[in-house]
Amino acid sequence: MPTLRSYGNEVIELLVLITYDISITDMAGARRLRRVAKQCVNYGVRVQNSVFECQVDAAQYTKLKHLLLQEIDEEKDSLRFYSLGNHYRGKVEHFGVQRGLQVDGPLIL
Repeated sequence: MPTLRSYGNEVIELLVLITYDISITDMAGARRLRRVAKQCVNYGVRVQNSVFECQVDAAQYTKLKHLLLQEIDEEKDSLRFYSLGNHYRGKVEHFGVQRGLQVDGPLIL
């Protein structure tokens, strides 16, 4: 589990990359796929099909992981979490079309 660092009252969020492969050979699989994607959308930004970047603190990460593990069928599905920590800017390179929003960028409505 990623370690949450805080400095004074400042809480440092971590970047977690979540990938999944859900078997959709039946209706239950299609339902699991929708539920997993919905939970990921609630916490992050889709960067590719079945790949999300989530900027979360330790409590949110624990909750999200628990929610996703409840949704999948471990006999049929795959779920991966890559914790990039809070110094991820130098670890992520992107080329080509930018889909979605920057996880840590401003959101103007």
